[in-house]
Amino acid sequence: MQNTPTPDRPDPLDPTTLLDDPYAAYEQLREAGPVHRITGPDGQPAWLVTRYADVRAALADPRLSLDKRNSSNGYRGFSLPPALDANLLNMDPPDHTRVRRLVVKAFTPGRVEKLRAPVAKVAHGLLDAVEAKGAADLIADFAGPLPIIVICDLLGVPEGDRHDFRAWTDALITPDPSRPEAMKEAIGAMLRFFTGLIATKRAEPGDDLLSDLIAVRDEPDADGGVAGDRLSEDELTSLAFLILFAGYENTVHLIGNAVLALLDHPDVLAELRADPAGMPAAVEEFARYDGPAPLAIRRFPVEDVEIGGVRIPAGESVLLSLASANRDPERFPDAAKLDPHRDIFGHLALGHGIHYCLGAPLARMETQTALDALIQRFPGLRPAVPRTELRWRRTIRARGLMSLPVAW
Repeated sequence: MQNTPTPDRPDPLDPTTLLDDPYAAYEQLREAGPVHRITGPDGQPAWLVTRYADVRAALADPRLSLDKRNSSNGYRGFSLPPALDANLLNMDPPDHTRVRRLVVKAFTPGRVEKLRAPVAKVAHGLLDAVEAKGAADLIADFAGPLPIIVICDLLGVPEGDRHDFRAWTDALITPDPSRPEAMKEAIGAMLRFFTGLIATKRAEPGDDLLSDLIAVRDEPDADGGVAGDRLSEDELTSLAFLILFAGYENTVHLIGNAVLALLDHPDVLAELRADPAGMPAAVEEFARYDGPAPLAIRRFPVEDVEIGGVRIPAGESVLLSLASANRDPERFPDAAKLDPHRDIFGHLALGHGIHYCLGAPLARMETQTALDALIQRFPGLRPAVPRTELRWRRTIRARGLMSLPVAW
């Protein structure tokens, strides 16, 4: 790649640039070439794919494995214990097909739509708690607690056990350099929690997703033994962890980023307040414009592959930039503009192919419901601090605000 950093055009491969001004950096990278050799967030070399056509094709390429055992440099990710690591984000077919089939029914559009009224009730309850103050941190007071409440209700997590989930998740996504032990502590706490919760649900099943998954796991086969082709115990625990982890992280960032986009574009905010029927299409555009996941889950070629004319050896890390692909003008003309009326079909904010986000229907519905409740309840919604004072999470794994002070 030919790139000469200047004060006005910093090096797009500098990790600081990717954090501070990601979309400008990705624009430079797309212009310079489709694939770049970079240093990944773990300090290891990786290949970064930036253009829409290449990213979309790679997301559906069966030669690109999610299984870390196919890494040639011993990549370990979060270094989770087996009881949390046997999840869909580390699986290829046929295991991925088997496990996903067992849980996908809980997230069909029809079943999710039945949750819209309960989600609206939660959203309005959170807004009731701050309405009289005339101001709030939209992340801490609204976008953060909403998905935690929803996903815990879905899994059947008792209300008294929910307070630590956000802290545990944050410790994994944005580790505190001053407390390197915090991530290990969070992983241990989550493992203990889910092991205990599964034991409780086994003894006293409820009307919830986790109880249903336990029933599938424990259901005897025709010979009276436990069927081995359903879920292992590690897969059961890992699936509960993934549903909570991903269900919280992606949705809180999608809601927060969408609110910021609305505050930056008062014309779109006014349009959606006047015509709520436009909200579903707008949420798709919010996801494309500033989505929650800049990168897809890391892939490892099981054989040498060519992407964008670049040969990538088997076993090396491949990072597919969803954020860059969704701003590629070859697919989305005037891509840096927020336009809820554009042709949004095929955006990649929630993935593509067999690993398409399992909870996408739920994330969409929660975001639509949250935004509609917010803008209808608070017609005077406005930023409470200058945009330059907003702080983003310091990670290229997730795109989300640390806080979003607003007033009305």
